[in-house]
Amino acid sequence: MADRRVETIAEGEDAKGRSVIGGRMSKFEATNPNFAQDMERLVESMPIVTFLGLRFLSLEPGEVRIVMPYRDELAFLPGTFHAGPIGTLAEIAAGWSVATLLPVGWGNATVDFSVKIFAPAIGSSLVACGTALSAGKTLSVGEAKVSVVQNGVETLCASGMATLRNFRAATE
Repeated sequence: MADRRVETIAEGEDAKGRSVIGGRMSKFEATNPNFAQDMERLVESMPIVTFLGLRFLSLEPGEVRIVMPYRDELAFLPGTFHAGPIGTLAEIAAGWSVATLLPVGWGNATVDFSVKIFAPAIGSSLVACGTALSAGKTLSVGEAKVSVVQNGVETLCASGMATLRNFRAATE
């Protein structure tokens, strides 16, 4: 079955000069020309991000890729990520994918999310790929696929979906 959210094209740039990584192009365009800088600034201000050690691997309109390194504080058993950090990473990746599409001066907050874990997360890090499914004025929906990295190999271990409420941020 074809993936209807993205179209496959050659790696490099699309017809409009947008960067394309790994042969995938998002169907969305950012409304904020500085979305990447704004996202990085926002993320750096979030205590949960610091605690979990999250960092962007890639950041495109409607798509993010985030890594979470393993630490014993995140473990269920030694070497195995607990479900809580896996779910948190899925929610964050899904949410950040739709946040890349918000206009300047807007924010969002999760109103619902679900996570399905289908394999043990034994490895050195987790990598989440978040993709925007719907970017509405009031509500947006994103999904995430979470893989565990062990010996340089990524294995899908969980998926999640989040619904977020979009709002105009309060001005100071």
